[in-house]
Amino acid sequence: MEAIAKQAGVGVGTLYRHFPNRIDVVEAVYRDDVDTLVGAADRGISELEPWEAVEAWLRAFVDYGRAKRTFLNELHEAFEKHPDLKPASRERINTACEKVLKRAQDAGAARTDVNGDDLMQLVSPMCITAALTQEQGERLLNMILDGLRPPAR
Repeated sequence: MEAIAKQAGVGVGTLYRHFPNRIDVVEAVYRDDVDTLVGAADRGISELEPWEAVEAWLRAFVDYGRAKRTFLNELHEAFEKHPDLKPASRERINTACEKVLKRAQDAGAARTDVNGDDLMQLVSPMCITAALTQEQGERLLNMILDGLRPPAR
């Protein structure tokens, strides 16, 4: 907590007033990360072409998941403390994925025989596998993206 306070430029007392223990800090960071990921879907939809939005969002999701590996144990504690946190966050993430994917499907840029849940099942394991290197993750994500394109006619 002292290191966090120092990095934030506040006194440790101020940090403890807002976050009574480290799990509260983990939860706040996690909620902010989920908000950022969901916001990336909205930005992609408003700023990018449909396929590029899918690519950008999936890359953001993998980065989001990779960042969670460093504090997975603490995150599990936060989920135990607030049992609704994980399913509510997962629902927000799945909804964001579905919006980005549906837009690409409607534009003919993504195959229509998959849904957001399917896509999350493909990409999520990449986020929790500690042995996955950045290079391997990039190759796997490219394979998933290739498979997501509509079949050639």
